Amino acid sequence: MKIGFILFDQLTALDFIGFYDGTTRLKTLGFKDDVTWDLCGLTKEVHDDRGITFKVNKVLPHLSEYDLIFVPGGTGTRILQYNAEFIDWLQTAKDVRYKVSVCTGSLLLGAAGFLTNRKATTHPNAFDLLQ
Repeated sequence: MKIGFILFDQLTALDFIGFYDGTTRLKTLGFKDDVTWDLCGLTKEVHDDRGITFKVNKVLPHLSEYDLIFVPGGTGTRILQYNAEFIDWLQTAKDVRYKVSVCTGSLLLGAAGFLTNRKATTHPNAFDLLQ
């Protein structure tokens, strides 16, 4: 399984790390033999909403090369949901089997058109944005 973690400025580190930690251990825990991953973004570095810097190893890869993409939440989602470059890039994951988000990451999956006719949720303060 090849995983693309989608990182962006003003993400919430906990949203990212919580999912990253568990899924990247699938191989060492004996659940999956072939787990690989990339940290993907628009730029080589992104900063969370508290100042932590993450180094991205794949800038704007075509997301169709992944089996799963993961989108964390954070205040940056409010701007990115209207960012055509970001949404166009995210839409390259249209054929990816698993599209996963945490919290307001769902706003980005929705903006990319991946939540049409699907149930989804987000942080209670962003319910109106998700609709």
